[in-house]
Amino acid sequence: MTGAPDSTTPQDASVSTEGARAATLHVPVLLDEVLEALAPRPGGRYLDGTVGLGGHSAAIMERIGPDGELCCLDRDTTALGLARQRLAPWGGRVHFFHTRYADFEAALDQLGWDKVDGALIDIGVSSMQIDMADRGFSFHADGPLDMRMDRDGDEAPASKLVNRATADVLKDIILRYGEDPMAGRIARAIVDARVAGPIETTAQLAAIVDRAYPAKWRATSRNHPATRTFQALRMAVNDELGQLERFLDRILDRLNPGGRLAVITFHSLEDRIVKHRLRDESQGCVCPRSVSRCECGHKARVDVLTRKPVTASDAELARNSRASSAKLRAAQRLAEGQAPRPRRRNKYAPEGRDEPEGGAA
Repeated sequence: MTGAPDSTTPQDASVSTEGARAATLHVPVLLDEVLEALAPRPGGRYLDGTVGLGGHSAAIMERIGPDGELCCLDRDTTALGLARQRLAPWGGRVHFFHTRYADFEAALDQLGWDKVDGALIDIGVSSMQIDMADRGFSFHADGPLDMRMDRDGDEAPASKLVNRATADVLKDIILRYGEDPMAGRIARAIVDARVAGPIETTAQLAAIVDRAYPAKWRATSRNHPATRTFQALRMAVNDELGQLERFLDRILDRLNPGGRLAVITFHSLEDRIVKHRLRDESQGCVCPRSVSRCECGHKARVDVLTRKPVTASDAELARNSRASSAKLRAAQRLAEGQAPRPRRRNKYAPEGRDEPEGGAA
């Protein structure tokens, strides 16, 4: 279904009821900050690559007027069905596609849009997905060990990874994506436990990870020992870092001059990728520092609008504690030949390389 217009509705009555309740209670993270970063203009065309329950999209539609249009993507058919309901007041000016945000170009091409005036992605698992036990994202309620954002896609569920991967592969996933110092112990504990039978539920996996942690660590840890393992498996199952890198590879080519990109991340690895990519795209030279003279010919393509990541205010955190790890970075597309904002010359850099005023983003 990748790239196809979406016509989905929630899969069954129980999901619809639970999902509709989540949609009603849903508060989009960093909403005011996103609107300031995107600066939606009347009559513009915008992309929401992770529409979720439609909170950000609704706010964008309110600002782009009767001539504006929005392309909404999501891997989760349940979320798309609920977003369609929420955005129904804007009718045919909102276009829905069941696809990964990294595959946004196919959706734009189908609409006949060469470029857009702004693009937003809000990466990570949604509150609705976390709260629905049958999705398998959380260890707080027992459910099948699934973790797929797109249950209709070709990704394998987390249970397959947990029950078939070697200890070395599991260790690498938990260490890379979860940055858990106990990755080796956890991987060995999983492999040992599955000898007695397959690990099929979130409660089973959480208990195995809990037992793998030293007692002293369990007593002093602020979070459940399984937090990082669940995060790591989810990121691996859904190829989250790969999706982000592929999106960033192509989105700037589809932004109009002056168009803006806003990215919300919830993990340090994701934020680092966005930070470095925007920094590189804002520079006139990306040669290694060992090169005495610029050889790459790279031209700055964006102005970085957020020198540091924007985080939730105290007021928002009081309303929504899940916003605590959200980080927003934004950039504006430069026109061909347009110079970035004034930059401070770096006397230690090769000829052709400058630093943005105030330091790198």
